[in-house]
Amino acid sequence: MVVVAAQDYHQTHARLSGVVIECLPYAEFIARYDRPIALFYLDPPYWGCEDDYGKAMFAPEDFETLAGWMKTAKGKALMSINDAPEIREIFAGFHMEEVQVSYSVAHKETARGRHGELLIRNFDL
Repeated sequence: MVVVAAQDYHQTHARLSGVVIECLPYAEFIARYDRPIALFYLDPPYWGCEDDYGKAMFAPEDFETLAGWMKTAKGKALMSINDAPEIREIFAGFHMEEVQVSYSVAHKETARGRHGELLIRNFDL
């Protein structure tokens, strides 16, 4: 629920007037909105955790699909993903930056702490 004070209503309306909220499969969303002015932030399930958001919602083959699209995209794409050898292989040729992140919420206590992730992009900074 979003609560907006009466005096802020007009500002909020103006700010959100061009916002579109979608609930689509990722491939359909990308196809619909890919254009030169687009910036996509991609946050797929981690490699090896594809079923974490639901059975059969994302498969390892979907990483290949994303890599193929990133090669031909009209827009820019930035993806964050766990640092796994398979990910490095699939996205070889893209700009990759290693970052350390802290997980404060995890299903297992052993998963908490600092972990390596990759930022992968299809554009120069």
